[in-house]
Amino acid sequence: MNSTDATGGPRQQGARLPLLALTVGDPAGIGPEITPPSVEAMAGRARILVLGHGGVRPPQIPLVSGPLDVSAEQPAGWLDTGGPKSWDLGRVQASCGEAAVAALRAGHELASEGRVDALVTGPVNKAALHAAGTKVEGQTELLAQWCGAERAEMIGLAGNLRVMLATRHMPLREAIGRITESHVTDRLLFLHEALISLGHPSPSIALAGLNPHAGEGGLLGSEDGEILRPAVEAVRAQGVSVCGPVSPDTVFAEGVEGKHTGILALYHDQAFIPLKLMAGGRGVTYIAGLPYGRFSPMHGTAFDIVGRKRDDGRPVADSENLIAALQVALNALGLSAE
Repeated sequence: MNSTDATGGPRQQGARLPLLALTVGDPAGIGPEITPPSVEAMAGRARILVLGHGGVRPPQIPLVSGPLDVSAEQPAGWLDTGGPKSWDLGRVQASCGEAAVAALRAGHELASEGRVDALVTGPVNKAALHAAGTKVEGQTELLAQWCGAERAEMIGLAGNLRVMLATRHMPLREAIGRITESHVTDRLLFLHEALISLGHPSPSIALAGLNPHAGEGGLLGSEDGEILRPAVEAVRAQGVSVCGPVSPDTVFAEGVEGKHTGILALYHDQAFIPLKLMAGGRGVTYIAGLPYGRFSPMHGTAFDIVGRKRDDGRPVADSENLIAALQVALNALGLSAE
């Protein structure tokens, strides 16, 4: 992926700090309170254009009219993308879903036009998106739709773990029904391409098994032998380094140890339980298949802790995960100023 300056042209080495677009997400969630400390933490490393409802803008981030207003002298700015006149914190509201979509749309357009180096997205609430009439699984699907991407998949990044999902946000019964040989083959090949784009020229991939002990030779289910193993063999025949299916209770520990460059998980929680345990509050998701880099913290709107304070007055909501997403965006795209 090529870096650009704020006008869409090539960014000369050392000429300017990279410019990241950061969406606030749902105004009723923790996005607005974790954004200011995240912007502050990136001072000297990146310029940040915050996109979101002007009603949650903190005074230390000035209102701007576009990317060109975010300069070395003024390294952060807030582009008001609209929102409701009033709302309740910590509650699903259609108006907040609309505001989150408006900010995301603005970020997508800026990234597509090359006016920002990468897009980092704050947390949205899927129920609020649905209430607003946006009937999608989440931001991944919206961005893929707007980009016209034939394939776009989410990869979780946490330490040595790089885990892509074969299925995303759906009931487990439905997800298992989508696990076919052709689907798994396609996702393994896609993960291979994605890992190369992330800077791993010769990746080795592991496929997580579906059943306990990857089926135990058919004693604990036939899917691993009848569906997953043929997919692995088909991908291997195309010159890709892949092993599996590997027992789900083993494959992620192997990934943590660095045995595999990437792992294909079969359903959401199979991926995100180990990712979040490994992340320690610094997990990041990346969407492969888009024409620009998009990264996000590995958490939701956290309606249950919005506005809450600790005994020492600090917010309960932690900005470390969002800071990690901003830094990973710089590192993964070769934009880090450090």
